[in-house]
Amino acid sequence: MNSSVNAPVSSGLPTTDPALEDALREGLDLVEQQLRTAVGNADPIADAASRHLVEAGGKRVRPMLTLLGAQLANPGARVPAEVLDAAVVVELTHLASLYHDDVMDSAPTRRGAPAAHHVWGNNVAILTGDLLFARASNVVAALGPDAVRVQAETFERLCLGQLHETVGPRPDEDAVAHYLDVLADKTASLIATAGRFGAQFGGGSPEVVRAMIDYGEHVGVAFQLADDVLDLTSDTDESGKRPGTDLREGVPTLPSLLARQAAAAGDAAAREIVDLLDSGRLDDDELLAQAVAALRVHPVTDAARRTAREWAERASGYLAVLPTSPAREALETYAATVADRIA
Repeated sequence: MNSSVNAPVSSGLPTTDPALEDALREGLDLVEQQLRTAVGNADPIADAASRHLVEAGGKRVRPMLTLLGAQLANPGARVPAEVLDAAVVVELTHLASLYHDDVMDSAPTRRGAPAAHHVWGNNVAILTGDLLFARASNVVAALGPDAVRVQAETFERLCLGQLHETVGPRPDEDAVAHYLDVLADKTASLIATAGRFGAQFGGGSPEVVRAMIDYGEHVGVAFQLADDVLDLTSDTDESGKRPGTDLREGVPTLPSLLARQAAAAGDAAAREIVDLLDSGRLDDDELLAQAVAALRVHPVTDAARRTAREWAERASGYLAVLPTSPAREALETYAATVADRIA
């Protein structure tokens, strides 16, 4: 890995290369303009609800990875219009999934703003998500049948990931393995598609496209595992949710699943944590704080940290077959930053 991977990034972008930074900023500005146009609607309710999360901001990680995929494929080249369209597609798809996720998780806020279902109700929030999925399909149609197929397969994985998370593992299935499969579908699939589209429509070789797919599949899981740890260790979760939100809602996370395994193996401290998690009383702020504090200091959280780092390192490993370039170094920096958030 190049030594510049660990260089400080003050711009908010994972690069210290001036030319690449300028290209990413220009590309993201264009994506933002197209995104706001794409969510517009003549119907006032649909327009307001569709713009709600776009205007709440966000880091636009998926469009950034699309642009980096294009730069990896063709360093220094001007971003093709198809890459910009692809970046809009993946962000629209991501935003649509957030409307649905927030309803299912009863999340009160998203990106520091009230969740859409708290403003307009569950039905409007769900239909707004559907509307954004439709807009994403309309944009991707211009990119050709292969892109439509990839988008459809990604959408299928998003749905299956959510379904499997909702249903839970089978009695004979390892809960941690099941959870990692859920993350691969629910989170990593779209991140992999973002990188794939960038490399593909940026004119990359099959080797570059394959590297971006594998990178995205692994960095996406690493990102969610890091969020699992941040939900316990950070005062303000990057998603805008309160610490312990997943515990309160009964959403599995790697630390809680590892605690259950430790409790089953006879760990008394883990058993106390699991009893708290299963008490049905985590709507009590004091009990939730106890559960968060107990998990924070238990070894299972360090184990979750290590797992997140391992996935991030594997993500960067898939880029090793490619020539060194500012884009490759930026992708390696991003993977390292995902892990560094929980150091």
